[in-house]
Amino acid sequence: MANGSGVMVKLQQTFWLPLLVVAVPWGQELIDQIFFGGQWNLPMQPGGSFVGVLTAPFSHGGFGHLIGNTLWFLPLSWLVLLKSWRDYLAVWLGVYATAIPVWLLWPNGSHGLSGVVFGLLGYLLVIGFLEKRPLVLALSLFSLVSYGGLLPSLIPFFSPPGVSWIGHASGFAGGILAAGAIYREPVPGPRL
Repeated sequence: MANGSGVMVKLQQTFWLPLLVVAVPWGQELIDQIFFGGQWNLPMQPGGSFVGVLTAPFSHGGFGHLIGNTLWFLPLSWLVLLKSWRDYLAVWLGVYATAIPVWLLWPNGSHGLSGVVFGLLGYLLVIGFLEKRPLVLALSLFSLVSYGGLLPSLIPFFSPPGVSWIGHASGFAGGILAAGAIYREPVPGPRL
């Protein structure tokens, strides 16, 4: 993780990326509401097409669902991007990888950015403890203090009815998978 002015440069360079990503579900929801009366959803369905796994994060059950996910998605995205855009991409890939078993084995469909939100959070909580570098550890601790209140919704009986706790849990596992995949033991010697 960069320090001082490097952090600001990194934020300026990557600020737009989560905004572009979140523009996709906002566009989908606008089209859905205007032309399809809220009936055009693109969820991941059991026994459905694999395309549903890819489209599910970009489909929501109305503007309330989308606004809630957007408010968590943007800041968590920017926190991961403080590390790098590669880490951000790894979280997305991890979330998709862990969504596949849910698609194949879980009896209920799901959609929304919340799986990615939990993937970002899982990554942020784990990466600092893996790397043990002060700034990255501070990022993990900040994420735990700021977003730890989301963690109970990983447990079925703490999730409200109609909320896909399995989507949250699989996304969280995808974030942890990404952190483990990205982390490399530091090579002894001077650091640049």
